[in-house]
Amino acid sequence: MAADPRRRLHSVDVEPDTERRSVDRALVAAGRGDEEAFADVYDALAPSVYGLAKRVVRDPARAEEITQDVFLSVWRFATRFDPDKGSAGTWVMTLTHRRSVDVVRAEEASSRREDRVASHDTPFDAVSEQVTSRLEAEPVRRCLGALTELQREAVTLAYYGGYTYPEVSTLLQVNLSTIKTRIRDGLIRLRDCLGVQP
Repeated sequence: MAADPRRRLHSVDVEPDTERRSVDRALVAAGRGDEEAFADVYDALAPSVYGLAKRVVRDPARAEEITQDVFLSVWRFATRFDPDKGSAGTWVMTLTHRRSVDVVRAEEASSRREDRVASHDTPFDAVSEQVTSRLEAEPVRRCLGALTELQREAVTLAYYGGYTYPEVSTLLQVNLSTIKTRIRDGLIRLRDCLGVQP
């Protein structure tokens, strides 16, 4: 009986090297916008991605979020995958590990900040309240439109998406110093556009 050519890839196969090459080809095709090939990559690698994320963060719900974020990055940046430099599995698992570690570090940093704040009697911050109010206003949306696409993407992920700078760096596959520069320049342009005094 002939094999179905549309058969989905599986994470367990009799011939792992054949499967690896199939996943590599599927990821290259996904980079060209082939949604079915991306589904094949997802089917083949999602259990391993979730498993690694869960081992690092030790929380099933957070591991599911990381899995979703990783595959969003895989879809967005599939064109960057080069099968001559390594397998699709290695590339995706590297993204997973980085994202998982970033989540753990961000949560630890957040916990330390909360502990510091809890140990101090912090007075009401009128400036912070004013900035928060302005962030929800129409002028900010208008000024966001004045940023370059790269600046807007980084600022939106950091301030509306709630991602840390390292998380933004991982999501966009851009080094951290470049992300910091984009966000800093974007915030300066927003400040100038909004007429806020430094």
